[in-house]
Amino acid sequence: MDHRQRRKWQPFISLGIAVVGFILFYTIVLGTWRWMMPPSGQNIDPTPLSEHEKALSDRLRDDVFYLASEIGERNVFVPGTMEQTSEWIIQRFEAMGYEPEIHTYTRTAVMGSSPGTSDNIIVEVSGTEKPDEIVIIGAHYDSVIHSPGANDNASAVAVMLALAETFANQPQPKTLRFIAFANEEPPFFKTANMGSYRYAERSRERGENIIAMMALDGLGFFSDEPGSQEYPFPGIGFFYPKTANFIGFVTRLTDTSLLNSVTRTFQENATIGAEGAALPGFIPGVSWSDHWSFWQHGYSAFLVTDTLLFRDPYYHTTNDTPERLDYESMARVASGLENVIEMLAF
Repeated sequence: MDHRQRRKWQPFISLGIAVVGFILFYTIVLGTWRWMMPPSGQNIDPTPLSEHEKALSDRLRDDVFYLASEIGERNVFVPGTMEQTSEWIIQRFEAMGYEPEIHTYTRTAVMGSSPGTSDNIIVEVSGTEKPDEIVIIGAHYDSVIHSPGANDNASAVAVMLALAETFANQPQPKTLRFIAFANEEPPFFKTANMGSYRYAERSRERGENIIAMMALDGLGFFSDEPGSQEYPFPGIGFFYPKTANFIGFVTRLTDTSLLNSVTRTFQENATIGAEGAALPGFIPGVSWSDHWSFWQHGYSAFLVTDTLLFRDPYYHTTNDTPERLDYESMARVASGLENVIEMLAF
């Protein structure tokens, strides 16, 4: 190959070297972080549901069907649905003995939406020993445009409500806050119009000591079919299961230690598999929920999810309906999260 030919092919050679180098670097880094995670919680032979889990399963089913069938699509583009949903959540909290706080904020016009106000709904169980240290458990109650949002995100609202009910009369050393957030979905996604963003902003302004925020998003779709689990980036599938029968704990690299603790606690107590992933924030899905808002204000936060679009074929569609969801697995997740909350709030 003469000098001119080498110059012709040099850009392609350089690109090839760069690609191979990136793949090697990424694989080594990911493999290292995967090694640092708790071991896989996949090899679980589930015992029959406990009586507590059976009751959870029934309540979760009822709540998801109400949100996704009785109300259906829930967002500011369908007049009255956000108000109807928030009123129902308030009533559910009040039936547990709480006195909900309504955090109303003003949202701006974004991509076809009109300006207006939206509500976050908050209840609190004051800590018995360290009340100034706060653990937040949150889920957004809106659904994407043109979707009834059974899995995204009625499933997580139902689990959040179930957890709030469990701890209503079980105060922990630290304070627990359960929050239903408005406006996580587009066009508000990753903007200051998200309910969680405005709430985290207010918390920071008040100097609140939030030690951990748990975002619940998509907790209802599971499958035992081989190959049912996909991943957002090449190579991740080498380190994680390819069957969608587990729940995921996800965060940024900065919060690896927190994620290790919660994943290990869940695996040691739950009757459903769990995987933990601390990954760079640029990887699709890592920052895609309300925990992102708390990161923006300097708080540690993580996501609990079935991974949504990486396993659920009807994510963000009109077919995201309640009858598809696995309420027994959701009950196992909710039961396992009770132990996580107790660990965080100790």
